[in-house]
Amino acid sequence: MEEYSKKVLVKQIVDFFHLEQITGDEESLKRWVVVPDVNRPGFELAGYYKPTEPRRIIIIGNKEQEYISHLTLEQQEERFPWITDGLTPMAIITHNDVVPEKLKEIAERQNFPIFRTPLSTWRLTVDLITFLDENLAEEDTISGELLSVYGKGVLLTGESGMGKSEIALELIRGGQVLIADDRVDIQKIHNTLIGHAPFLLKGMLEIRGIGIIDVSRMYGANCIMDKHQIDIVIKIVSYDPKQEYDRIGGEITNYTKILDIEVPTIILPVSPGRSMRALVESAVTNFILQEEGYNSSIAFKNRLKEFLEKGKNNE
Repeated sequence: MEEYSKKVLVKQIVDFFHLEQITGDEESLKRWVVVPDVNRPGFELAGYYKPTEPRRIIIIGNKEQEYISHLTLEQQEERFPWITDGLTPMAIITHNDVVPEKLKEIAERQNFPIFRTPLSTWRLTVDLITFLDENLAEEDTISGELLSVYGKGVLLTGESGMGKSEIALELIRGGQVLIADDRVDIQKIHNTLIGHAPFLLKGMLEIRGIGIIDVSRMYGANCIMDKHQIDIVIKIVSYDPKQEYDRIGGEITNYTKILDIEVPTIILPVSPGRSMRALVESAVTNFILQEEGYNSSIAFKNRLKEFLEKGKNNE
């Protein structure tokens, strides 16, 4: 059986969506939800039981109710146990509809939890999958700083002692926004990476020689944010005079893999006298321009080509 690293209690879903419980006792609320998906059991109600993912939440809307009304009691007795088994976490009736009596009888027999909501089927489906996606999302933790720079989620990485927190402080003083310092917890939601700070570190910044500072108290509440999408990684490295660094630029060729997603990565060398805040802000601005279709290096190469061609024509 497949192992699931994250789980959500049925009770958490009931509390979040304010569901009305129809069947099942308190013990039934301890069932786990491990799959961020739902099942509208058309095939099961039709008597088709080929192997499928049984751990999904059952949603019964108007179409299912209409179909059930045409089933005989014998058919209901045969088919309802398939959607109220031990692996299925719960069932939800939408539109505040009445629970079919035979379904209610079988659920009570198996201590299976059925709930009711006034929400429409499509609205419950969208909201429930979003809730499960967020709570069951893959997670990873990375050492670094996460900031919103000109609206882009920038993950600063690099070895310890490279001055990442000091760079973050300079960016915050310049009007950028802090999401996480030192440790960034990352979730993969809808194939997007969302980073946030652990509860204990939220809104805090550690500066060597000063200690921990409360960013919102020092610079205002608008300088911190709960979470943000990660758009780009900027890796801070020590300047090496023997190393060849890109002087013209172009399309980003470096990527950092986080939870199987390749994130564009820029490598910035640190040396005395370099304004890292200005470099980070410039790198992000250039990244934004490239996303919008403008590439400075291509513009420069075109200008150089034009200059050389004019020189030849003047010979």
